[in-house]
Amino acid sequence: MRTSRTVAVVRLGAAVLLGAAVLVGCGPAGSPDASMSRSRSATADTPAPPSASQSPSHGPGQTPSPSPSREGMPAETLVRVTRTGGFAGQTHTLVVKGDGSWTRLDVKARPTGTGKLSPQELDTLRAALAKADFAHLPKVSTGGPVIYDGYAYTFVHGGFEVASDQGSMPPALTAVLDALPPFTG
Repeated sequence: MRTSRTVAVVRLGAAVLLGAAVLVGCGPAGSPDASMSRSRSATADTPAPPSASQSPSHGPGQTPSPSPSREGMPAETLVRVTRTGGFAGQTHTLVVKGDGSWTRLDVKARPTGTGKLSPQELDTLRAALAKADFAHLPKVSTGGPVIYDGYAYTFVHGGFEVASDQGSMPPALTAVLDALPPFTG
Protein backbone atom coordinates (compact mmCIF):
# COMPACT_ATOMS: atom_id res chain seq x y z
CA MET A 1 0.00 0.00 0.00
CA ARG A 2 2.80 2.38 0.91
CA THR A 3 4.59 1.66 -2.40
CA SER A 4 1.52 2.52 -4.48
CA ARG A 5 1.13 5.86 -2.62
CA THR A 6 4.79 6.66 -3.19
CA VAL A 7 4.48 5.88 -6.91
CA ALA A 8 1.31 7.99 -7.10
CA VAL A 9 3.04 10.93 -5.39
CA VAL A 10 6.07 10.64 -7.67
CA ARG A 11 3.84 10.51 -10.76
CA LEU A 12 1.82 13.46 -9.52
CA GLY A 13 5.03 15.41 -8.84
CA ALA A 14 6.32 14.63 -12.32
CA ALA A 15 3.01 15.73 -13.84
CA VAL A 16 3.13 19.00 -11.90
CA LEU A 17 6.71 19.66 -13.05
CA LEU A 18 5.82 18.86 -16.64
CA GLY A 19 2.77 21.12 -16.46
CA ALA A 20 4.86 23.94 -14.98
CA ALA A 21 7.45 23.55 -17.73
CA VAL A 22 4.76 23.74 -20.39
CA LEU A 23 3.17 26.80 -18.80
CA VAL A 24 6.50 28.60 -18.56
CA GLY A 25 6.93 28.15 -22.30
CA CYS A 26 3.45 29.45 -23.02
CA GLY A 27 2.43 33.05 -23.35
CA PRO A 28 -0.68 34.68 -21.92
CA ALA A 29 -2.79 33.24 -24.75
CA GLY A 30 -1.68 29.73 -23.79
CA SER A 31 0.26 28.79 -26.89
CA PRO A 32 4.03 28.35 -26.96
CA ASP A 33 4.39 30.71 -29.91
CA ALA A 34 2.13 33.44 -28.53
CA SER A 35 4.66 34.82 -26.07
CA MET A 36 7.44 34.63 -28.63
CA SER A 37 5.47 36.47 -31.32
CA ARG A 38 4.39 39.13 -28.83
CA SER A 39 7.94 39.45 -27.62
CA ARG A 40 9.24 39.77 -31.16
CA SER A 41 6.60 42.29 -32.21
CA ALA A 42 7.05 44.39 -29.11
CA THR A 43 10.79 44.58 -29.61
CA ALA A 44 11.00 44.54 -33.37
CA ASP A 45 12.64 47.94 -33.27
CA THR A 46 15.46 46.85 -31.00
CA PRO A 47 16.84 43.34 -30.97
CA ALA A 48 17.63 42.04 -27.50
CA PRO A 49 21.32 41.88 -26.69
CA PRO A 50 22.64 38.40 -25.98
CA SER A 51 22.67 37.56 -22.31
CA ALA A 52 25.74 36.39 -20.47
CA SER A 53 24.31 32.89 -20.32
CA GLN A 54 24.14 32.59 -24.10
CA SER A 55 27.12 31.02 -25.75
CA PRO A 56 28.91 32.86 -28.54
CA SER A 57 28.16 31.79 -32.09
CA HIS A 58 31.80 31.12 -32.90
CA GLY A 59 33.76 28.02 -32.02
CA PRO A 60 36.85 27.74 -29.86
CA GLY A 61 39.84 29.46 -31.38
CA GLN A 62 37.68 31.44 -33.82
CA THR A 63 37.13 35.16 -33.61
CA PRO A 64 33.60 36.48 -33.83
CA SER A 65 32.67 38.20 -37.05
CA PRO A 66 31.71 41.84 -36.67
CA SER A 67 27.99 42.38 -36.40
CA PRO A 68 26.37 44.54 -39.06
CA SER A 69 25.51 48.10 -38.14
CA ARG A 70 21.92 48.87 -37.18
CA GLU A 71 21.54 51.13 -40.20
CA GLY A 72 22.62 48.32 -42.52
CA MET A 73 19.77 46.00 -41.53
CA PRO A 74 17.09 46.58 -44.21
CA ALA A 75 14.43 44.36 -42.61
CA GLU A 76 14.64 46.16 -39.28
CA THR A 77 11.94 48.71 -38.52
CA LEU A 78 13.35 52.21 -38.44
CA VAL A 79 10.16 53.90 -37.27
CA ARG A 80 6.50 53.05 -36.85
CA VAL A 81 3.94 55.86 -36.61
CA THR A 82 0.23 55.39 -36.02
CA ARG A 83 -2.20 58.24 -36.68
CA THR A 84 -5.73 58.09 -35.28
CA GLY A 85 -8.65 60.49 -35.31
CA GLY A 86 -9.49 63.19 -37.79
CA PHE A 87 -12.97 64.04 -38.98
CA ALA A 88 -13.65 60.42 -40.02
CA GLY A 89 -11.96 58.87 -36.96
CA GLN A 90 -9.66 56.65 -38.98
CA THR A 91 -6.49 54.84 -37.99
CA HIS A 92 -3.47 54.46 -40.27
CA THR A 93 0.03 53.19 -39.51
CA LEU A 94 3.24 53.73 -41.42
CA VAL A 95 6.12 51.31 -40.95
CA VAL A 96 9.44 52.43 -42.42
CA LYS A 97 12.25 49.87 -42.61
CA GLY A 98 15.96 50.58 -42.40
CA ASP A 99 16.37 50.42 -46.19
CA GLY A 100 13.67 53.07 -46.74
CA SER A 101 10.92 50.68 -47.79
CA TRP A 102 7.61 51.53 -46.18
CA THR A 103 4.20 49.97 -45.72
CA ARG A 104 0.95 51.73 -44.95
CA LEU A 105 -1.48 49.70 -42.78
CA ASP A 106 -5.16 50.14 -41.99
CA VAL A 107 -6.78 49.73 -38.59
CA LYS A 108 -6.73 45.92 -38.96
CA ALA A 109 -3.00 45.96 -39.90
CA ARG A 110 -3.77 45.11 -43.53
CA PRO A 111 -1.40 46.68 -46.05
CA THR A 112 -2.97 49.53 -48.01
CA GLY A 113 0.14 50.79 -49.77
CA THR A 114 3.88 50.32 -50.10
CA GLY A 115 6.80 52.28 -51.45
CA LYS A 116 10.40 53.18 -50.91
CA LEU A 117 11.97 56.45 -49.80
CA SER A 118 14.71 57.86 -51.98
CA PRO A 119 18.19 57.93 -50.40
CA GLN A 120 17.76 61.68 -49.76
CA GLU A 121 14.33 61.17 -48.16
CA LEU A 122 15.72 58.37 -45.99
CA ASP A 123 18.63 60.60 -44.90
CA THR A 124 16.16 63.37 -44.03
CA LEU A 125 14.04 60.94 -41.98
CA ARG A 126 17.10 59.54 -40.18
CA ALA A 127 18.28 63.08 -39.35
CA ALA A 128 14.83 64.04 -38.03
CA LEU A 129 14.68 60.89 -35.90
CA ALA A 130 18.15 61.55 -34.47
CA LYS A 131 17.31 65.18 -33.73
CA ALA A 132 14.04 64.19 -32.03
CA ASP A 133 16.04 62.29 -29.37
CA PHE A 134 13.26 59.87 -28.46
CA ALA A 135 15.02 58.86 -25.25
CA HIS A 136 14.45 62.33 -23.82
CA LEU A 137 10.98 63.10 -25.19
CA PRO A 138 8.03 62.83 -22.81
CA LYS A 139 6.09 59.60 -23.25
CA VAL A 140 2.96 61.67 -23.84
CA SER A 141 3.13 65.30 -24.96
CA THR A 142 0.32 67.41 -23.55
CA GLY A 143 -0.49 71.02 -22.87
CA GLY A 144 -1.15 72.31 -26.37
CA PRO A 145 -4.46 73.59 -27.67
CA VAL A 146 -7.22 71.07 -28.29
CA ILE A 147 -7.80 70.57 -32.00
CA TYR A 148 -11.26 69.14 -32.49
CA ASP A 149 -11.25 66.39 -35.12
CA GLY A 150 -7.44 66.53 -34.98
CA TYR A 151 -5.07 63.61 -35.04
CA ALA A 152 -3.29 61.73 -32.28
CA TYR A 153 0.07 60.12 -33.11
CA THR A 154 2.10 57.32 -31.60
CA PHE A 155 5.75 57.03 -32.64
CA VAL A 156 7.96 53.99 -32.03
CA HIS A 157 11.67 54.36 -32.71
CA GLY A 158 14.83 52.95 -31.19
CA GLY A 159 12.95 51.08 -28.48
CA PHE A 160 11.02 54.16 -27.34
CA GLU A 161 7.33 54.93 -27.76
CA VAL A 162 6.03 58.48 -27.55
CA ALA A 163 2.58 59.89 -28.17
CA SER A 164 1.19 63.30 -28.92
CA ASP A 165 -1.96 64.86 -30.21
CA GLN A 166 -1.83 67.36 -33.03
CA GLY A 167 -2.04 70.42 -30.76
CA SER A 168 0.77 69.31 -28.44
CA MET A 169 3.23 68.01 -31.03
CA PRO A 170 6.84 68.92 -30.21
CA PRO A 171 8.64 70.53 -33.19
CA ALA A 172 11.08 67.61 -33.36
CA LEU A 173 8.21 65.17 -33.93
CA THR A 174 6.67 67.50 -36.50
CA ALA A 175 9.94 67.23 -38.44
CA VAL A 176 9.66 63.42 -38.29
CA LEU A 177 6.07 63.61 -39.59
CA ASP A 178 7.16 65.90 -42.43
CA ALA A 179 9.81 63.34 -43.48
CA LEU A 180 7.33 60.43 -43.65
CA PRO A 181 5.36 59.28 -46.68
CA PRO A 182 1.64 60.15 -46.60
CA PHE A 183 -0.66 58.23 -44.28
CA THR A 184 -3.28 57.81 -46.98
CA GLY A 185 -2.97 57.00 -50.68
